[in-house]
Amino acid sequence: MGGSITDVAGVLVGHSHDAARGSGVTVLLFPEGAAAAADIRGEAAGTRQMDSLLRPHPVQKIHALVLAGGSAFGLDAASGVVRYLAERNTGFSTPGGVVPIVPTAIVYDLGYGDGAFRPDAAMGYNAACAASSHPPKRGSVGAGAGATVGKVLGISRAMKGGFGSASDSGGAEVVGACAVVNAFGDVVDPETGRWLAGARAEGREAPANAEDLIRGGYRREPFSSENTTLAVVATADLLTREELWGVARMGHAALCRAIRPVHTPMDGDIVVAVATGASGRKGNALQAAALGTRALERAIVDAVRSAKGNRSVPAAAELQGKRGKPR
Repeated sequence: MGGSITDVAGVLVGHSHDAARGSGVTVLLFPEGAAAAADIRGEAAGTRQMDSLLRPHPVQKIHALVLAGGSAFGLDAASGVVRYLAERNTGFSTPGGVVPIVPTAIVYDLGYGDGAFRPDAAMGYNAACAASSHPPKRGSVGAGAGATVGKVLGISRAMKGGFGSASDSGGAEVVGACAVVNAFGDVVDPETGRWLAGARAEGREAPANAEDLIRGGYRREPFSSENTTLAVVATADLLTREELWGVARMGHAALCRAIRPVHTPMDGDIVVAVATGASGRKGNALQAAALGTRALERAIVDAVRSAKGNRSVPAAAELQGKRGKPR
């Protein structure tokens, strides 16, 4: 495991968050613009301008992506990123001036920290100012500051999610990925099936195995509807919007391998595929999808392994040696 999405030329990442209050913003900037497409599988997504990535659209490039906590309130963070880009004359050219294209998606984290705290435009602006090509910080940072996983039994029996990143390569191609993991299901190691983080059994720091509970008919009224995994896969090669839709669709295989169960009615899972074109090469969409899926698996694992918890919602690292057996 290693690398990050910033291994891809033309991708910058910045975070802004309040760790004590449990929420924040992560911004991906594309200084020269990027082609992009999205695939939404969860039924509880919260977005702004994401429709420009879901079907043919006259604007061919985006200039940033915003991932934010705060539920629908966090969509305000995009305004700060739009202002940051407009100040630098970056955006889609129109007769009235440039219009930055900034698709945004949010996770619900109001139940983790201070529910009265919501990421706003200032936090989005600060995250954009912090964006760089250096490997981004991981864990309880940015949009992952208040993320949790394994909420089948409620947040009191959940564990800490977070922001993770990784990359994979083959030949001359490097594909990076990042994820904000705030899932209803548990996170497992895709290679071994070993439980890493999620719902905990009552009275002991051991896995309750969310998928097994659901398969056995467990019901809770209501189930937590405060879940979502937001993921980005990026290449520096040239890919068309149609090819990127395929990359995004295939990217969901990473969520299926690393999160159990996934794509539930309580999740708003989204994968965005991005091609910056910085390499100048015509890309191989199937290779990009295969590399991106593997990188995204690693990014999801990285998110929970890097996270920091608290007394009520522990992190995976704090339960080292108490993880479940391979499934």
